[in-house]
Parts: sequence; structure tokens; C-alpha cells
Amino acid sequence: MEVTRTRALRGPNLWSRHTAIEAIVACPGDENAIEKLPGFEARLRALFPDIGELHPIVLGHPLALAHVMENAAIALQTQAGCQVSFGHTAPTTEAGIYQVAVQYSEEAVGRLAFKQAEQLIQAALDDTAFDAKAAVAELRDLDESERLGPSTGSIVDAAVARGIPYRRLTSGSLVQFGWGSKQRRIQAAEIDSTSGVAESIAQDKELTKQLLNAAGVPVPLGRPVNDPDDAWAAAQDVGLPVVVKPQDGNQGKGVTVNITSREQLDAAFASAAEYGEVMVEKFLPGFDFRLLVVGDKLVAAARRDPPQVIGDGVSTVRQLVATVNLDPRRGEGHATSLTKIRLDDIAVGRLEAQGLTPDSVPTRGQRVVLRNNANLSTGGSATDVTDTVHPEIAARAVDAAQMVGLHICGVDMVCENVLTPLEEQHGGVVEVNAAPGLRMHISPSFGRGRAVGEAIINTMFAPGDNGRIPVIAVTGTNGKTTTARLINHLLASSGLRTGMTNTDGVYVDGRQTDSGDCSGPKSARNVLLHPDVDAAVFEVARGGVLREGLGFDRCQVAVVTNVGSGDHLGLNYITTVEDLAVLKRVIVRNVAPKGYAVLNAADPNVAAMAAGCPGSIVFFTADRQHPVMATHRAQGKRTVYVDQDTLVAAEGSWRERVPLRDVPITRNGTLPFQVENVMAAVGAAWSIGMDWDTIRGGLASFKNDAAGVPGRFNVMEYRGATVIADYGHNTDAMKALVAAVDTMPAKTRSVVISGAGDRRDSDIRDQTAILGEAFDDVILYQDAAQRGRADGEVMALLRQGLVGAGRTRHIEEIRGEFIAIDLALERLQPGDLSLILVDQVEEALAHLAKRIAAG
Repeated sequence: MEVTRTRALRGPNLWSRHTAIEAIVACPGDENAIEKLPGFEARLRALFPDIGELHPIVLGHPLALAHVMENAAIALQTQAGCQVSFGHTAPTTEAGIYQVAVQYSEEAVGRLAFKQAEQLIQAALDDTAFDAKAAVAELRDLDESERLGPSTGSIVDAAVARGIPYRRLTSGSLVQFGWGSKQRRIQAAEIDSTSGVAESIAQDKELTKQLLNAAGVPVPLGRPVNDPDDAWAAAQDVGLPVVVKPQDGNQGKGVTVNITSREQLDAAFASAAEYGEVMVEKFLPGFDFRLLVVGDKLVAAARRDPPQVIGDGVSTVRQLVATVNLDPRRGEGHATSLTKIRLDDIAVGRLEAQGLTPDSVPTRGQRVVLRNNANLSTGGSATDVTDTVHPEIAARAVDAAQMVGLHICGVDMVCENVLTPLEEQHGGVVEVNAAPGLRMHISPSFGRGRAVGEAIINTMFAPGDNGRIPVIAVTGTNGKTTTARLINHLLASSGLRTGMTNTDGVYVDGRQTDSGDCSGPKSARNVLLHPDVDAAVFEVARGGVLREGLGFDRCQVAVVTNVGSGDHLGLNYITTVEDLAVLKRVIVRNVAPKGYAVLNAADPNVAAMAAGCPGSIVFFTADRQHPVMATHRAQGKRTVYVDQDTLVAAEGSWRERVPLRDVPITRNGTLPFQVENVMAAVGAAWSIGMDWDTIRGGLASFKNDAAGVPGRFNVMEYRGATVIADYGHNTDAMKALVAAVDTMPAKTRSVVISGAGDRRDSDIRDQTAILGEAFDDVILYQDAAQRGRADGEVMALLRQGLVGAGRTRHIEEIRGEFIAIDLALERLQPGDLSLILVDQVEEALAHLAKRIAAG
């Protein structure tokens, strides 16, 4: 068995909506049917008993090692605690070659699981060892390091529950929710609207106390100190016992409480000084409470207890700690609800203060405290007390958060209980924390968890707001770039700031931000990151979907113009038009439930996509009597068609009409392929609720020139002749161009054409076979990039297509695109027409513009 290619599908893809690792797996000979491998399954199960059931027949094919690899990669991840379930293995057109897709929750974990699955299978084949326990442990450790922590994860989960999209911006806890101009961002439990000034105030303990005191919030007396002597003087001023802590600290680092002697204070000062400036303040007796404020509300409260063990009269402190750490809720990091207790130097020091050592045996029932602070990160525990918080205490917590300016705030209070106001029990606020940990509230040691992630998301997004902007995805064989540009123009005409990706580049609010073919998922994701985008239009090419999936989780509108036979068939196991349609329908299957798919009713492969759409359908085609259209219209559903010289949008008995003479791109309706593009764009604009006056105005102002739609039937005049520049590059495009040119009078017609090397031989020949019936003169040119073809090979195929051409009288071969263009222009006479099929669109159009301007 050999894995020849592995890639991550990071969005909805050919196989599912799940993120997945896809691999090409070769299973030659007996590996293509494991029943021919004696003892293999028994050895496999002995090595990894948790692999689950293996079906002897899968989709009518014998069980191959590729199927086993799918099972193993899923089972390894699930044993490591990953929430994955989807897998799919599909045979390709090549015998013994399979495409295997397995869901992942973290990409690095999914890739490792694939490698481990391969190692497992090889071990079963060779009858060698495989340590399944170690493999699962490795996956679990990697998953814990890769996935979001509990605080950020709870916020993400709450967003997903509301249908709000999210994207991790770093490998850490910086996350974006929503798209474009509706986006919000968090860094752990801190939101983007919280100022850096507020965070700085929270870090400065002394300044925080001053502000809280000014707001009437009870705080302990104290001040910053310079050295141990100054610290002792401060302790004398406020009165023992005291607390010593860093002025700028977090997670309880360097904090020592209940100090009653100079020796304790000196040691505490040294500990705190490791983290910066030191402050001394009055120790408040009572328990440590953490109150979580989100916005202007208290959403959770917990009592925190320091790490401790209870003596049994038999076990040493060391043994008691080991027993407590056996609790499955205790882990090493933040992934579990509790953290293991550490017997480090700090714990030993705390034991000494109680007259104990790690090897002491406490009496039965003796409480042994191992830390001065109660932070969960150092092994403490938390008990939820949210329902018992007195309204006055809640008000003081909110006052503290708002005085500092924090939208999410952890307020630390010390008091006997939260049942009575602070003032009545001499309690106080000892600290205010920006980006507080949420673990103690989500999964407390005792009591029920609180929906703090939901509270944070509800603060960031108003009810009913899912943070999404309209996303329109456009795919097809021909017309998708023009359709995408026209939709983008209509959106911009309505006053929206748009983001658009297509094969020419990326455009944000009319400004080009990237060039080249940008029809893939990376460019789409970049547009959705941009804060100035109110609506997005994405041209979706086959290559990007195959390589990585979609760049978004779902769209409001999916437009499919057509599916033709000449678009990269034979590559990546897409061998038929039906295969290509399955790939193109990915955007239709990922339409929002309240969205629309705008589909070409005259193309049976496109019309069939309607069955898999979660939303509604708008069918379009010029012929309103087409059976698909007639049925859809009879059901009162949306259609777009042509009635004589007018475009009509219909729903039930309602009609909206747009005369084609008012749509310049169609040349008064004489260009059928442009009429189709307009119908598709109108269907998309209608689907997002655009008003019809804006649609009409946008259609009227859209120009079919090199600026508006570069390389898409750009008509120019040169010395009394007509020159048309187009980027058509497949047989369906040739047919559409011939039909369009036939409507335009000309004395002599010439065409300039090259061919893309990454097409099948028959596709290259068919292009010139079509053109040879419509043009008098043909100029063949070889472009710079032959895409794997030998020198002159594409030119030879193009010439073969012209053999027996009914109209072509003269054929010439040229090396170089611009030389071929110049030759065609030189031969033009008034009244002639030349169709120039450009390869380097931007450069060729610039060259043409320069020549035409020079006359």
C-alpha cells in the first residue's frame, strides 16, 4: 500500500461539509482485497482492538487496504477524544487506486492519524509491532496542544450554536467571528471592543484599587513597596496579617497570603519580585470568590479553594497528593476541569509553615493546604455559587468592571460568603482581571456549569445577528467571471462595499488588492477577513474545491451557469461531465437554508443540482416553455426568462420586466451567452432582496469593455474594422462565440487562437474544428506556458482540428501571442471582424489598447 498524496480540505468539499484529510491510496494486487491476505485482519485487530467493524463488501467492491486505512484513521482519532465520525473511500478510474477522506477536528491531528493508520496497516502486513496505546497518547497530546483552550472553546461553541461563522487567526486563542464588516474578534476571554488602556489599568493593581475606591467599591488597604524593609513597614501600617503579590501579575503567580511574620514576608517578597514590582496589602479573612462580569451583568460566580488534601492517619502527604491526582478530572493543562496538584518548592514551603513535610503523615481529618492561592491552574478547586450571590455584591462586581473599562472581567473578592453585602462583613475586591479564565465557571469542581460562552457571544452579537454578510458563490464552465463581475456591480450599485474574487484578481470596494487567478478558497477567506466588505461575490473554480474545499462554510446564493465538456476533464479523477457536475454542485449543497441556488434550467446536469439544495431554487433560461421552467413556474416559484426582447423575473402571478435594449452587455439581446449571464446575475440579485430599480440601474451602467469585464467579449473598433477580445478556452465557449459573431456583419472574419496544454487532445482539436466553420482566416500562436506539452505539440493539435474545415481558407502559425495579435490587426480592412482569443489577458488587452489608440 502506498499513499501518494495527502492534503487538507479545510472547508466544505466534494465529500462532505466536514473538514477532512484526503489521500490518494494505491492498493496493488492482493492489497485491493484483504480477503486475499491470510491472517491480516486477525493481526490488525490484535495490534489495535478498537478499530471497529470492517465490512467485507463496501459499495460493491471487495474491502481494500484503503478502506481499512479510513477505519483506522477515524478510530485512532476517536480513541484520542476527537469528535470525528465521517470517512469515505472512493475507487478511482484506475484499478487499485482510491481516494480516502477522513474527517478531522484539528488538521495536525488528522494528518498524524493518517500516518499512524499507514504504520498500523504496514505492521499488520509485516507481522511487526505497533504500539496503539502510545499512538493514541501521541494524538491526544497533540490534540490538546492544537485545539482551543476551554475558555476560548466555550465562546466558539456558543457562536457555532447561533450559526455564527468563526476562524482561528493564529495557532493560539485569537479568533474572528462573523465576516467582513460584521466581524468581531476575541483573544481568549477578551473582546475587540475592550481598550488597551483598560487592560493596562487591570494589570496595575495599585491604580485599580484607587479607581475602585473612588467608585465606592470596598478594597483592602495597601501600597507598592521597594524592598523587604519597605514591605515590612507597609505591613506595619496596614496591620498584620498581609498579602504580598506582584503589582502586575496573573494566575496567582508570586502571590502569598496571610503573612504574619517578618520571615514569611521576606520569602513572599522574593517570590513576588520575580514577576516585577511588589505590593503589600491588608489580608482579608474569608474565602476567595471569583465573580465573572460580562457587559453589565454578573453571569457566574465561584468559590475557589486552594489545593489541599485531608489526612487519613495512614498516608503521607505525598501519597495523599498522588491519590487526589488520580481523579480523571485532573490533568496537566487547561483541558480538564481540574489541574493536578504539584509538590513543588512552593508547596513544600507551605507545608513547612504548617510544620509538615511531603513525607509527614497528617492525622485523620487534618486539612493540609499546599498553596496560598486558590487558582485552578495551581491545583485549586471551584464551587459554583452563582445562584446565591447577593444583589449588592453583584452590583459591586459590575461597578468594578465598568470602572476599569473591561467588557469581560474576573472580579476577585475575599469575604466570608456572598449572601450578604461586602460592607456588612468587611470583605473587599482584591483584584480585577482582564481575559479571565472561564474554566471554573464552565466546568466547576462542584455545582453546575454556567453558559458563559453564550453570555459573551450575546454581548458581541445582538439577537438574530449571525455576523454574516451576503455571500454569493458563482461557478460553471463558461460565463462565471462575467456573471460574478455583474453581480458585484449590482451590489455596489446598491451602496454596498463589495469584495470579489475571480480569475483576474481580488477586488475590495472597487480597488484591486491582488492579481492573478484568485478563484480559490484562500482569496475568498481573505475577503471575508476584510473589515470593509459588506457583501462578497466569489468565483469558485474546480481546482480550489479539489485542493482545499470552499473558503466559506455556506453561502446565501449559489449560481451555476452551466457545466461543459471541455473544462479540465481527465485531471484529478474528474473524467466525465457528470463528475464535473458533482464537483460544481458543492456550492449548491452548501446554500443556507433560507438562501437560493440560481440554476440554468436548460442544462440537465445543472438543473439536477436542485435536489441537493438546502434552500430555495431560482431557475433561469431564455426559453420560458422549457419543461423545468414550466413546472417550476407552475408551482409559483421563482424563474427568470426572456419574452421576445425583454428579460422577465416571475414568481407566482408577479412579473418584473427589464427590456434587453437597456442592458448594454447583451447588445440589444443579440448575444445569447451574455443574456444567460445577465439572467444568472439578476437571479442572484433578486435572491438577496435587492430592489428592482437598483437592479435596472446596475444593468444599464455595466459596460462590457476591458475595464468592466476584461477578456469577456470586449468589442473594439480599429480602422473601420471590429476587434473582439475574449478569454474563451473550451469547446462550449467556442460555440457561444461563434453564435455571437454570426450576429455581427463582416466582410472577412479572422480568429487568433492558442490552446492550453492541460486539456485533452480531443478538447484542443475540437476548439479549432468549431472555429474552422465560422472564420475565413485562422492565426495559431504558441503561448509561453505549454503546461507539460512538448514544443509545437499544441499547435499541431490545433491544426489537426482545422482539417476539412468548411470555411477556413488560410491558416498561419506564429510563435508569440503579441506577434499574432499584431499580424491580425495589420491584415484588417474596413468592415472586417477579428476575434482574438487572448491567453495573457491583462497584458494582451493592454497591448491591444495601445495599438488601437495609435490607430
